[in-house]
Amino acid sequence: MRADAERNVDAVLRTGARLLAADPGTSIATIAAAAGVDRRTVYRRFASREALCDAVLHTKLDAVDAVLDDARLDSAPVGVALHRFVEGIIAVARRYPIDLDQAHSDAESCARRRGQHERIAAFLQRAVDEGLIRTDLPEGMAEHLLKQIVGVLASKFRDHDPAHAADFAVNALLSGVGHNVQGDRLQLIAA
Repeated sequence: MRADAERNVDAVLRTGARLLAADPGTSIATIAAAAGVDRRTVYRRFASREALCDAVLHTKLDAVDAVLDDARLDSAPVGVALHRFVEGIIAVARRYPIDLDQAHSDAESCARRRGQHERIAAFLQRAVDEGLIRTDLPEGMAEHLLKQIVGVLASKFRDHDPAHAADFAVNALLSGVGHNVQGDRLQLIAA
């Protein structure tokens, strides 16, 4: 694909992810106009609105897989892997804000998403086993908290670059957000 065609496809996918996240019924014409390309350009690459939606979904799944691989969740030190994962996933969430759990998907996409959840759950279990996350939390709570923290930082605090936002996310997940007053000092409550 030529460089300008690649840029157009990227613009369509990113714009599609943003607009479809806000309104799943967004038309190709609306996406094309917002991406700064002609509607015919979109239809040459994507035969239908559903094909565009599928491409957005698969592009985000590919990006999440790349983040999971780059974070080295199974081999890097837990704190390092967690920071890499969060930094990467915040960038992906900002680039493609469509929620994978809410997107219409085929069996392959569902299996890929399930595999991603399993990798994250296994990593968080490793964090529990290594003493970074409490052992008395209800099953799945750490994963749900991580998802919520990442979602808030990706969407509501866009002024923080992903690395800085990852600092907040890792600290919030591993140490909490409260303070415990002891004397004249504020001390972070350890989770």
